[in-house]
Amino acid sequence: RGTPTHMHNAMISPLLPYAIKGAIWYQGESNNGEGMLYHEKMKALIAGWRSVWNKPDLPFYFVQLAPYKYRGDPKALPGIWQAQLETLKVPHTGMAVTTDITTLTNIHPPNKQDVGKRLALWALAKDYGNDKIVYSGPLFDKADHSDGGKGSITVHFKKLGGRHIGLKTTDEKNPTHFEVAGKDGAWHPAETLTVYGDHIVAKSKMVKEPVHVRFGWDQLATPNLVNRAGLPASPFTSQN
Repeated sequence: RGTPTHMHNAMISPLLPYAIKGAIWYQGESNNGEGMLYHEKMKALIAGWRSVWNKPDLPFYFVQLAPYKYRGDPKALPGIWQAQLETLKVPHTGMAVTTDITTLTNIHPPNKQDVGKRLALWALAKDYGNDKIVYSGPLFDKADHSDGGKGSITVHFKKLGGRHIGLKTTDEKNPTHFEVAGKDGAWHPAETLTVYGDHIVAKSKMVKEPVHVRFGWDQLATPNLVNRAGLPASPFTSQN
Protein backbone atom coordinates (compact mmCIF):
# COMPACT_ATOMS: atom_id res chain seq x y z
CA ARG A 1 0.00 0.00 0.00
CA GLY A 2 1.30 3.47 -0.86
CA THR A 3 3.74 2.21 -3.48
CA PRO A 4 3.54 3.16 -7.19
CA THR A 5 2.58 -0.42 -8.09
CA HIS A 6 0.01 -1.29 -5.43
CA MET A 7 -3.05 -0.37 -7.54
CA HIS A 8 -1.79 -2.44 -10.47
CA ASN A 9 -0.91 -5.42 -8.29
CA ALA A 10 -4.23 -5.31 -6.45
CA MET A 11 -6.64 -4.61 -9.32
CA ILE A 12 -5.02 -5.44 -12.67
CA SER A 13 -2.57 -8.25 -12.01
CA PRO A 14 -5.32 -10.72 -10.93
CA LEU A 15 -6.96 -10.24 -14.35
CA LEU A 16 -3.89 -11.08 -16.40
CA PRO A 17 -4.66 -14.81 -16.82
CA TYR A 18 -7.86 -13.87 -18.64
CA ALA A 19 -8.18 -12.80 -22.27
CA ILE A 20 -9.62 -9.35 -22.94
CA LYS A 21 -10.94 -7.69 -26.08
CA GLY A 22 -10.03 -4.14 -25.07
CA ALA A 23 -10.11 -1.58 -22.28
CA ILE A 24 -12.14 1.50 -21.39
CA TRP A 25 -10.80 4.14 -19.02
CA TYR A 26 -12.52 6.99 -17.16
CA GLN A 27 -10.13 8.75 -14.78
CA GLY A 28 -8.17 11.96 -14.39
CA GLU A 29 -10.03 14.24 -12.00
CA SER A 30 -7.25 13.99 -9.41
CA ASN A 31 -4.68 14.79 -12.11
CA ASN A 32 -6.11 18.24 -12.83
CA GLY A 33 -3.24 20.68 -13.20
CA GLU A 34 -0.73 18.17 -14.58
CA GLY A 35 -1.11 19.27 -18.20
CA MET A 36 0.94 17.25 -20.67
CA LEU A 37 2.44 15.15 -17.88
CA TYR A 38 -0.92 13.38 -17.86
CA HIS A 39 -0.41 12.52 -21.54
CA GLU A 40 2.91 10.87 -20.68
CA LYS A 41 1.24 8.91 -17.89
CA MET A 42 -1.50 7.75 -20.25
CA LYS A 43 1.05 6.62 -22.83
CA ALA A 44 2.86 4.63 -20.14
CA LEU A 45 -0.39 3.09 -18.88
CA ILE A 46 -1.49 2.00 -22.35
CA ALA A 47 1.94 0.60 -23.19
CA GLY A 48 2.05 -1.23 -19.86
CA TRP A 49 -1.31 -2.91 -20.30
CA ARG A 50 -0.50 -3.88 -23.86
CA SER A 51 2.75 -5.39 -22.63
CA VAL A 52 1.37 -7.46 -19.75
CA TRP A 53 -1.47 -8.80 -21.90
CA ASN A 54 0.91 -9.34 -24.81
CA LYS A 55 -1.46 -7.46 -27.11
CA PRO A 56 0.46 -4.60 -28.78
CA ASP A 57 -2.69 -3.38 -30.53
CA LEU A 58 -5.05 -3.70 -27.53
CA PRO A 59 -7.92 -1.22 -28.11
CA PHE A 60 -7.92 1.43 -25.40
CA TYR A 61 -10.86 3.84 -25.28
CA PHE A 62 -11.02 6.62 -22.72
CA VAL A 63 -13.28 9.45 -21.59
CA GLN A 64 -12.32 13.11 -21.82
CA LEU A 65 -13.21 14.68 -18.48
CA ALA A 66 -16.44 16.65 -18.19
CA PRO A 67 -16.47 20.38 -17.39
CA TYR A 68 -16.47 21.05 -13.65
CA LYS A 69 -15.70 23.92 -11.30
CA TYR A 70 -12.34 22.84 -9.91
CA ARG A 71 -10.56 24.99 -7.37
CA GLY A 72 -7.66 27.07 -8.61
CA ASP A 73 -6.76 27.90 -12.20
CA PRO A 74 -9.83 27.61 -14.50
CA LYS A 75 -7.46 26.89 -17.40
CA ALA A 76 -5.95 23.81 -15.70
CA LEU A 77 -8.70 21.43 -16.80
CA PRO A 78 -8.30 22.42 -20.48
CA GLY A 79 -4.68 21.38 -20.08
CA ILE A 80 -5.89 17.88 -19.19
CA TRP A 81 -8.31 17.96 -22.15
CA GLN A 82 -5.40 18.77 -24.45
CA ALA A 83 -3.33 15.97 -22.91
CA GLN A 84 -6.20 13.55 -23.54
CA LEU A 85 -6.58 14.81 -27.10
CA GLU A 86 -2.86 14.21 -27.68
CA THR A 87 -3.26 10.65 -26.40
CA LEU A 88 -5.41 9.93 -29.45
CA LYS A 89 -2.15 9.89 -31.42
CA VAL A 90 -1.35 6.56 -29.77
CA PRO A 91 -2.51 3.84 -32.21
CA HIS A 92 -5.72 1.93 -31.46
CA THR A 93 -7.09 4.49 -29.01
CA GLY A 94 -10.36 6.41 -28.95
CA MET A 95 -11.87 9.22 -26.88
CA ALA A 96 -15.43 10.02 -25.81
CA VAL A 97 -15.94 13.78 -25.46
CA THR A 98 -18.31 14.77 -22.63
CA THR A 99 -18.47 18.57 -22.69
CA ASP A 100 -22.26 18.26 -23.03
CA ILE A 101 -22.67 15.55 -20.37
CA THR A 102 -22.13 17.57 -17.23
CA THR A 103 -23.86 19.27 -14.34
CA LEU A 104 -20.85 21.59 -13.76
CA THR A 105 -21.30 21.11 -10.00
CA ASN A 106 -20.72 17.35 -9.82
CA ILE A 107 -17.20 16.10 -10.46
CA HIS A 108 -18.72 12.73 -11.36
CA PRO A 109 -21.69 13.54 -13.65
CA PRO A 110 -24.45 10.96 -13.10
CA ASN A 111 -25.26 10.44 -16.79
CA LYS A 112 -22.97 7.50 -17.45
CA GLN A 113 -25.37 5.99 -20.00
CA ASP A 114 -24.43 8.45 -22.75
CA VAL A 115 -20.77 8.19 -21.81
CA GLY A 116 -21.00 4.42 -22.25
CA LYS A 117 -22.78 4.80 -25.57
CA ARG A 118 -20.03 7.04 -26.93
CA LEU A 119 -17.36 4.56 -25.89
CA ALA A 120 -19.42 1.81 -27.52
CA LEU A 121 -19.44 3.74 -30.80
CA TRP A 122 -15.65 3.50 -30.95
CA ALA A 123 -15.74 -0.24 -30.23
CA LEU A 124 -18.50 -0.95 -32.75
CA ALA A 125 -16.69 0.98 -35.47
CA LYS A 126 -13.14 -0.12 -34.77
CA ASP A 127 -13.49 -3.64 -33.35
CA TYR A 128 -16.82 -5.05 -34.53
CA GLY A 129 -16.80 -4.03 -38.17
CA ASN A 130 -19.60 -1.46 -38.21
CA ASP A 131 -18.05 1.01 -40.62
CA LYS A 132 -21.27 3.01 -41.02
CA ILE A 133 -21.20 4.35 -37.47
CA VAL A 134 -20.10 7.91 -36.72
CA TYR A 135 -17.98 7.29 -33.65
CA SER A 136 -16.33 10.64 -32.86
CA GLY A 137 -17.15 14.30 -32.70
CA PRO A 138 -15.06 16.91 -34.55
CA LEU A 139 -11.36 16.90 -33.68
CA PHE A 140 -8.88 19.70 -34.34
CA ASP A 141 -6.76 19.04 -37.41
CA LYS A 142 -4.82 22.24 -38.14
CA ALA A 143 -5.03 26.04 -38.23
CA ASP A 144 -3.85 28.22 -41.10
CA HIS A 145 -4.70 31.32 -43.13
CA SER A 146 -6.24 29.56 -46.12
CA ASP A 147 -9.45 31.63 -45.90
CA GLY A 148 -9.47 35.37 -45.33
CA GLY A 149 -5.73 36.05 -45.22
CA LYS A 150 -3.75 37.10 -42.15
CA GLY A 151 -6.66 39.01 -40.63
CA SER A 152 -8.37 35.75 -39.67
CA ILE A 153 -7.46 32.18 -38.83
CA THR A 154 -8.98 29.06 -40.38
CA VAL A 155 -9.62 26.05 -38.16
CA HIS A 156 -9.79 22.68 -39.92
CA PHE A 157 -11.49 19.67 -38.33
CA LYS A 158 -11.55 15.92 -38.86
CA LYS A 159 -14.06 13.25 -37.72
CA LEU A 160 -17.00 15.08 -39.21
CA GLY A 161 -19.46 12.29 -39.78
CA GLY A 162 -18.87 10.24 -42.91
CA ARG A 163 -21.46 10.74 -45.62
CA HIS A 164 -23.19 13.43 -43.57
CA ILE A 165 -19.99 15.42 -43.31
CA GLY A 166 -20.04 18.85 -41.76
CA LEU A 167 -20.14 21.03 -38.70
CA LYS A 168 -23.19 22.48 -37.01
CA THR A 169 -24.27 23.90 -33.67
CA THR A 170 -26.80 22.45 -31.27
CA ASP A 171 -28.79 25.69 -31.08
CA GLU A 172 -28.33 26.83 -34.71
CA LYS A 173 -26.42 29.89 -33.48
CA ASN A 174 -22.80 30.81 -34.09
CA PRO A 175 -20.18 28.52 -32.53
CA THR A 176 -19.22 29.50 -28.99
CA HIS A 177 -16.02 29.49 -26.92
CA PHE A 178 -13.51 30.27 -29.68
CA GLU A 179 -10.58 32.57 -28.88
CA VAL A 180 -7.72 33.88 -31.01
CA ALA A 181 -4.30 35.30 -30.18
CA GLY A 182 -1.62 37.20 -32.05
CA LYS A 183 2.14 36.99 -31.70
CA ASP A 184 1.88 38.71 -28.31
CA GLY A 185 0.06 35.65 -26.92
CA ALA A 186 -2.89 37.65 -25.58
CA TRP A 187 -6.18 35.79 -26.03
CA HIS A 188 -9.41 37.47 -27.11
CA PRO A 189 -12.86 36.06 -27.88
CA ALA A 190 -13.49 35.51 -31.58
CA GLU A 191 -16.42 37.77 -32.44
CA THR A 192 -16.79 36.66 -36.05
CA LEU A 193 -17.07 32.94 -36.81
CA THR A 194 -18.04 31.57 -40.21
CA VAL A 195 -18.73 27.86 -40.68
CA TYR A 196 -17.81 26.28 -44.02
CA GLY A 197 -18.64 22.58 -43.88
CA ASP A 198 -15.42 21.15 -42.47
CA HIS A 199 -13.73 24.33 -41.25
CA ILE A 200 -14.38 27.57 -39.37
CA VAL A 201 -12.92 31.00 -40.02
CA ALA A 202 -12.40 33.00 -36.83
CA LYS A 203 -11.35 36.58 -36.22
CA SER A 204 -11.45 39.31 -33.62
CA LYS A 205 -11.23 43.07 -33.95
CA MET A 206 -8.79 42.94 -31.03
CA VAL A 207 -6.29 40.77 -32.94
CA LYS A 208 -4.97 42.19 -36.20
CA GLU A 209 -3.10 39.05 -37.26
CA PRO A 210 -4.15 35.94 -35.32
CA VAL A 211 -1.59 33.13 -35.18
CA HIS A 212 -3.21 30.86 -32.57
CA VAL A 213 -6.75 29.67 -31.89
CA ARG A 214 -8.27 27.73 -29.05
CA PHE A 215 -11.71 26.32 -28.35
CA GLY A 216 -13.56 25.54 -25.13
CA TRP A 217 -10.56 26.67 -23.10
CA ASP A 218 -12.25 27.06 -19.73
CA GLN A 219 -13.21 24.46 -17.16
CA LEU A 220 -16.89 25.49 -17.30
CA ALA A 221 -17.13 25.68 -21.11
CA THR A 222 -20.01 23.75 -22.66
CA PRO A 223 -19.64 24.64 -26.36
CA ASN A 224 -22.37 24.19 -28.95
CA LEU A 225 -20.21 22.85 -31.81
CA VAL A 226 -21.01 19.31 -33.01
CA ASN A 227 -20.85 17.24 -36.18
CA ARG A 228 -23.89 16.17 -38.19
CA ALA A 229 -24.26 13.12 -35.96
CA GLY A 230 -24.62 15.38 -32.92
CA LEU A 231 -21.33 14.38 -31.29
CA PRO A 232 -19.53 17.31 -29.60
CA ALA A 233 -16.20 18.77 -30.68
CA SER A 234 -13.22 18.34 -28.39
CA PRO A 235 -11.65 21.41 -26.79
CA PHE A 236 -8.21 22.23 -28.17
CA THR A 237 -5.49 24.81 -28.57
CA SER A 238 -3.25 25.29 -31.60
CA GLN A 239 -0.54 26.76 -29.37
CA ASN A 240 2.18 24.34 -28.27
